[in-house]
Amino acid sequence: MKTFKNPILPGFYPDPSICRVEEDYYLVTSSFTNYPGVPIFHSKDLVNWKQIGHVLDRPSQLPLDGQRQSQGIFAPTIRYHDGVFYMITTNVGHGGNFFVTATDPAGPWSDPYYLNAPGIDPSLFFDDDGKVYYHGTRPAPEGEKYSGNWEVWLQELDLETNQLIGEPVGLWRGALRDVIWPEGPHIYKVDGMYYLLISEAGTGHHHACSIARSEQIKGPYVGNPGNPILTHRHLGKEYPIVNVGHSDLVQTQNGEWWAVALASRIYGGYYRNLGRETYLLPVTWEDGWPIFSPGSGKLEMEYKIPNLPQGEIVVEDVCDHFDDKELNMKWNLLRTPKEESYSLTEREGFVSLYLRPEAITKLEHPSILLRKQQHIQFTTSTSMEFCPEINHEEAGIVLLQSNEFHYRFVVTKADNEAMITLIKCENGQESILQQAPVQSDKIYLKIVAFGQDLSFYYGESQANYQLLSDQIDGRILSTDVAGGFVGAQIGLYASSNGEKSDNKAYFDWFEYSSI
Repeated sequence: MKTFKNPILPGFYPDPSICRVEEDYYLVTSSFTNYPGVPIFHSKDLVNWKQIGHVLDRPSQLPLDGQRQSQGIFAPTIRYHDGVFYMITTNVGHGGNFFVTATDPAGPWSDPYYLNAPGIDPSLFFDDDGKVYYHGTRPAPEGEKYSGNWEVWLQELDLETNQLIGEPVGLWRGALRDVIWPEGPHIYKVDGMYYLLISEAGTGHHHACSIARSEQIKGPYVGNPGNPILTHRHLGKEYPIVNVGHSDLVQTQNGEWWAVALASRIYGGYYRNLGRETYLLPVTWEDGWPIFSPGSGKLEMEYKIPNLPQGEIVVEDVCDHFDDKELNMKWNLLRTPKEESYSLTEREGFVSLYLRPEAITKLEHPSILLRKQQHIQFTTSTSMEFCPEINHEEAGIVLLQSNEFHYRFVVTKADNEAMITLIKCENGQESILQQAPVQSDKIYLKIVAFGQDLSFYYGESQANYQLLSDQIDGRILSTDVAGGFVGAQIGLYASSNGEKSDNKAYFDWFEYSSI
């Protein structure tokens, strides 16, 4: 029996949504304040996924100015109807709920159509009669009697005007009485019945998926007596997969049903550095209700593969040599760029980062290239050429959870001497953990992570690494310490920290791999 291993998208790929077009599958996830936004993936077999672009790849689509790392783009939904792809989502800090369209999922996608819709987590349903319905989550109309007293609601969408029409209707508030945060709704029509799949109880340890059904699109919806249909909250905080929820269903061309969902892997205690990742699980139907992960009811790390022809197996390069004219799609910037912060053409085979005044400690667009941490044990390294000219300048590698929680492993200048410096930023407070002088403008930097233990190495050659500091605690890079919704990312970074500078840092290559 051939099997696959979860997660299908490791690392910070939360809130997955999926759709099928004939024999092709497309998936999107949240991106928060990463730019470009909403990565989109393609697969033939639901297991092997290849990124084909970003839905939001222009400043006109993605204003993120001043937003915190856990703001920005929440919970996208992707749907396909009559030759057109639709992606609908929320920009929580600018404009609210909107959708964009494309005829090619790789892009280009349209500029946003903003909707006068309160709340977050929008989705679309295309009914058999040609009507289209927006559904999302919003505060309950009687007011928030308690934090998270919200409801799932629905309103018709006119695709001629791209505006909501008719009266909004409250649909459901979740399976439990006084449940918090009923969210992430998706409506499906199966055998003439409307099914409303939601998440509830927040996106932390008590996260769960529940489902209700109705004979009419506007309800009344009756909950499944077996709710919740997916959760790990009853398994305790030592179970290795936690906060399971936020799911979307898809039926294959061969009649099988599958679901994508988010979950987190913990390590070093109840700490989630990897953020919320994307998982795949089988679904069957009994007595008119879906059964998630039949036989166990848990999200498993391994399942039998779907009954589909094997798709392309994507093997990511361990090393990026920056030889292409454009960045690999795994790289992201932070917030919307207003000016150039890097170049791939200034020096052939290098990426140049400009030392600009913007810094990662502020809610700005700094000179940074980010990729996601995807493994519990990993090593990452780079070759950098950089000579700090003034004391404020720095360049190197960062391990980033947010502007207030991160490590910077950088070359700086102190007392007219270049220094390799390890800086810890915890709750916005910076401290220098270790420093050592460096003699060459060319330096190799390496970070090794064994679980939550981080070690930092530097050297003038790859054959001569020296340990700067070890047994550094990685837990500040978890959401359980830092708060918010994002996972840890690894970046190349340069800044003049508020001062004007024409200096640059040149990176020859960047490596990342599991251990």
